[in-house]
Formats: sequence, structure tokens, C-alpha cells
Amino acid sequence: MAARPVIIDCDPGQDDAVALFLAMASPEDLEIIGITTVAGNVPLELTQRNARMMCDIAARKELPVFAGCDRPLVREPVTAEYIHGDTGIDGVDVFEPETPLQDRHAVDFLIETLVNAEPDSITLVPTGPMTNIAAAIDRDPGVLRGIRRIVSMGGAMREGGNRSPSAEFNVLVDPHAAGIVYDCGRPITAMGLDVTHQVLSTRERVARIRELGNDVAEATAGMLGFFHRHDTAKYGSEGAPLHDPCTIAWLLRPDLFATKRCNVSVEKESELTLGHTAVDFWHVTDRPHNVDWTCEVDADGFYALLVERLARFGS
Repeated sequence: MAARPVIIDCDPGQDDAVALFLAMASPEDLEIIGITTVAGNVPLELTQRNARMMCDIAARKELPVFAGCDRPLVREPVTAEYIHGDTGIDGVDVFEPETPLQDRHAVDFLIETLVNAEPDSITLVPTGPMTNIAAAIDRDPGVLRGIRRIVSMGGAMREGGNRSPSAEFNVLVDPHAAGIVYDCGRPITAMGLDVTHQVLSTRERVARIRELGNDVAEATAGMLGFFHRHDTAKYGSEGAPLHDPCTIAWLLRPDLFATKRCNVSVEKESELTLGHTAVDFWHVTDRPHNVDWTCEVDADGFYALLVERLARFGS
């Protein structure tokens, strides 16, 4: 079976970086035709650099990286240096990457690629605010016919929020973009905090990654070691949730996850609950089902997959 063409839209961020590594380790499954970056965890000038750094570390300098939107569609920018550090990827030494930044804007790349693609052929994997994808849809709805599926990290139901009492960070940063994407009519699988909080980067799991001994594993362990500090104190857990790689893991091993088709709507007006994802899990409204909401994951199976794929960088 041919590899699935994917575009990874991200805001690295340690967990975005690990998602990129997992995808890069799986060329027989995923053909990365582009990496688009957006302002989110840190400003755009850092997210595009961080994505290019990950390409260098993984020896995938041929992958095209595009810088996209530097602010949300409507709101003022919101960032998360208090979690990810000033670089966005604290825990690994920062350097000027050799992987070039492409000249085209990420939104232009998305439009040109999707409009000219075979129908239902390209999977989009947004692991940050969905500003780039929403902007592409808004500018040219013709992009929708090229989308096979959108596999996103964002939102929450039972877990509430991680940046506000009601909202997960990616959706809170750009709720208007999330609303456009969730209602775009294409198949969507969403990884919210309900599932990502089950995937904890415990010290034992990070040690297994570090023991692999290759450059990617060392970088991953270093970043997770830093990432661990904030969330373990916040949640009182054994390790930090590893959010964004759940998207790639679902593409590689959907059997590790349980999903339920339901309606997801985004709050865009309330000051109190801005960015809240109202997940109609029990179908108590007649709103159309627009998202496959992920609710369970085999965490041990997830980490076994991650370790197995990261080990490939040593061969």
C-alpha cells in the first residue's frame, strides 16, 4: 500500500517536535509533502525555525517547511513560553538549521497543493492553532475537495481546559479558526485532552527513549525532560501528557485508539468560556455529527510504537 500523503501544520513546541519525528520515522506509512508552521506555542519566527531544526536532527533536510500566519484570525496572539520555554523547544540545544525555509506563505502552499490534488487524497495534521487551514478554506473553499481527512490535536470535553478552565490551548488561541475547520464538512478525527492526558511521558518511558542512543532519541528525551517539569507539577501526575504525537500515532495505528462520532462546536463569544469545545458525546442535540472524537488510547501501545519508530534513526 502506498504511503498516505500528509501535510503537518504545527507550532513546535516539544510535543509537535516529537510528532514530526514520529512521522519522519514512518516513510512507508506517511509521505510528508510539506510542513507548515503557525504562531502558537511561541511566535512564528521560532516555530518555523524549530520545525526546520527537527528536519536537520532527523536528517530529513529535503522536507519543505513553510511559514504561515503570525497571528490568529480575530484574536490577539497568545503564546505558551511558560510551558515550552523561550525557544519553544527548551531541552535541546538551539542552532540555525540548514533545512531551508520556503519562499511561499504556508496558506498559499496549502491552497495550491490541495486545489491541484486528486480528490480526497491529502491528510492534514494540525497540531497547533488551526489558523493556516482555516485561512486556506476561507480564501478558496476549493481546497476542501483535496482533503482526505483532518487529524487534529485540540479541544477537550471531560478534561476541561489547560489554558483556561474551559478551553484547550490550541482552540483557545484561535477559536474562530477551529470553528471553521470543524464545520468544513470533511472527515475529522480530533485528539483532545481527554485522550492526550492518558499518554504520560513518565520518567521510565523517557528513559527508554534515551537508551536508544541516537540523535533523535537524545533530542526527544531532552525535550520531554524539560516539558515534564511544568505539567507534572500542575497535574500531580507521573509525567507530562504527550499531546501532539497522538495525531501521528492514530494515522499509524488507529487500533490503539477509541473514537466516537459526534458534534463538536466551538464557543467564540463568551469571555468566560471562549475556546470551549462543546462535545455532544451523548447525542443530546440534533446538531450534525462533524468529528470523530477520540476518547481512549492504549498508552503502553502508544509508547511501544514511539520507541520502535525512534529506534529507526539509529540504523
